[in-house]
Order: sequence, then C-alpha cells, then structure tokens
Amino acid sequence: MILGINASRARSGGAIAHLIGILTEDDPSAYGFKEVHVWSYRELLDKLPDRPWLFKYCPPHTTQPIWRQLWWERFVLPKDLKQEKCDILLNVDAGTVCRFHPNVTMSRDMLSYEPGEIERYGWSKARLRLIILRYVQNRSLRRADGAVFLTHHAAKVIQQSCGALSRVAFIPHGVGQNFQALTHTLPWPANGERPIRLLYISNAAWYKHQWMVIRAVEQLRNEGIKIFLTLVGFGNGPAQQRLRQQMTLSNLQGELVTQRAFVPQADLPGYLAEADIFVFASSCENMPNTLVEAMAAGLPIACSRRGPMPEVLEDGGEYFDPEVPESIANALRKLIEDSYLRQRHALRVKTLASRYSWQRCAKETWSFLAETYKHTRD
Repeated sequence: MILGINASRARSGGAIAHLIGILTEDDPSAYGFKEVHVWSYRELLDKLPDRPWLFKYCPPHTTQPIWRQLWWERFVLPKDLKQEKCDILLNVDAGTVCRFHPNVTMSRDMLSYEPGEIERYGWSKARLRLIILRYVQNRSLRRADGAVFLTHHAAKVIQQSCGALSRVAFIPHGVGQNFQALTHTLPWPANGERPIRLLYISNAAWYKHQWMVIRAVEQLRNEGIKIFLTLVGFGNGPAQQRLRQQMTLSNLQGELVTQRAFVPQADLPGYLAEADIFVFASSCENMPNTLVEAMAAGLPIACSRRGPMPEVLEDGGEYFDPEVPESIANALRKLIEDSYLRQRHALRVKTLASRYSWQRCAKETWSFLAETYKHTRD
C-alpha cells in the first residue's frame, strides 16, 4: 500500500507533534505500507524525519491565502495523490475539503462543538469562522471512510453534531520522552521559606480562563499563603486583554504573576521541573496535551472538571469549576495543605501518563489505516 498524508494546514503544536510522532516511532512497512507521501508547508516538512520510504512535497499554495489553500486541496491534491499511486489518504485535520477516497480523517478541534463555548465570542468574525468550520468538519467526517478521535469525550460530542460514524478509532496523542524521563524532585517549600510555584501552560483564550486562576491566587494570598503564578503562553485580542486587566485589578503584577511568551516545547520540561503545582483551567479541549505533559512530569495537579480532562486525569488530581475562582482556590488549597494528597496524586499521574506513548499512538494509527483500506476494498 502507498499512503498519502494531507498536512497542508497542520499549524497547531499538537498536530505537528502528532505527525512527527507517528512518522518517527514506528515503521509503516510492518503494516503493509511501502511508501508514505506527505504534502505540507516547508517549516513542517523540515521537522519530519528522513526515511527511505518517506516522500515530502511543498506546494506553493500552502503559504497562500486560505481560499487558495482550499482550492489546491479540493482540485489539485486529488490529482497529485493519483499521480503518486496513493491507495489511501490520511487527513491530519477534519477541516479538509479534499474528496480523495478512501481516506481517514483526524478530528482535532473542539471549540466549534463544545456546548456554550462558541457563545463566548458574541456576534463576531471569530464566531462566524467557528460556525463555518463546524459545517466543513461535519461534512468531512461524514465523507471519511474512517475517523480518528483523540478522546472518547470528543467522539461523543462531535458525533452529536455530525451524526454517528461507521468506522471510528480512539487514538490519543503520545508524550515525548523528555517529559516521561522527567523526575520531579523539587522539595516542597516548608515553613514559608519560599513561595509555592504554580504553573499554567496554555495560550490566552476565552476558554482557558487564566483570569479566573489569577483571582484564585489573589484569594489564597489574602489568606496568607505565599504563592506565585507563572503563565506560559501568550495571546492576542480580548482574552489577552482580560488577563492583563485581571493582573492589574488583583494587584498581582511583577513576580507574583508572570506571563511568558511562546516557549518551544523542548524548553517546557524546565518549567515543569521548577514548579510545585500544575493548574489546568481550560473548559474546552480535544486532547489536553500540556496536561498530559505535566502528568508525565509527576506534578500535583489542580484541574478543570470540564471536557475530556476527567477522562485523561482520572483520579490523579483535584478538580474545580474553571469559571469559579473559589472552586479553583479550594482545589489548590487542598494540595497545598495535604502533603499525603500531593504525593499520592503525583505517583498516580506518573502511572497514568505512561499510557501515552508515541510508539502506541503510531502503532494504533498505522493499524487503523491498514484496516480501513482493507475494509474499503472488501
């Protein structure tokens, strides 16, 4: 078999890591694939491994306006796939308009689907974009010969919109060895000798609720608990403005709450190693990558109970309502005051994170692609 991969609009960190993981950690020949052909933009192609069975293509349309990208994907890519004698196509994003068959399509985006999230954007261009995206993704998933979901939660919510799909696989992301190998040995700050270091890694967005975490930190500091918050990830627009406004309102500028701009994924283990507690306050995720990375690091975790987070974290953390600062503060307070609870959760998340390997992800992905191709032939 010959596999084609459409990664022309794979821009998110999760999508990039996912593609690198499945192409690096296993040999597709073991599943019947003699060649793999990838279409994407140059920056991503340069990150992919060099293998004798891997062929890379960089059409100029991948860096042109979105309408040009869609035109290429709809009318040109199918011809390229046939020219290279591809037997099946893997779309790494459900926003595809390519009609090549058979194909397997991955679902990555939840913002268009999670109830209540789209309303946060009011009547804006962002909301219109999400509505259009949901329509395109539903159409793409219904046309697919197989669909890959990262979590059971995502599959359930999305299929309530697009309808029940006949062939579905649940294949979560992996987590890199640089996170798995991390052993958290930072001693707990006894007797207030230093502030407790709280870490939240995520871009600034309405559904990430960083300002609610800031309000929770303000409440804990008013109780006399010395705690610093580091936010890793930046943003643009109203959500970032709301975050900065809350820092001012809570009088938590400077070292009390710091925000770092974009940090390469390779540098994130260093931030996790220097933290005492990890907090994750998102209300909408398909697969919470940074949460799994914090789990692999063995950190005590306070986490939102929304979306797929309980499916991933299970009983390995303290849960809260991400839109209620008092709830966030209560979860953090439990971890701060109970050393046995911290240790128990830290050991549990390390075990849970061991399930998320790129080797497993690659194996399950190649197997599903091969099975889907054989199913369509039959």
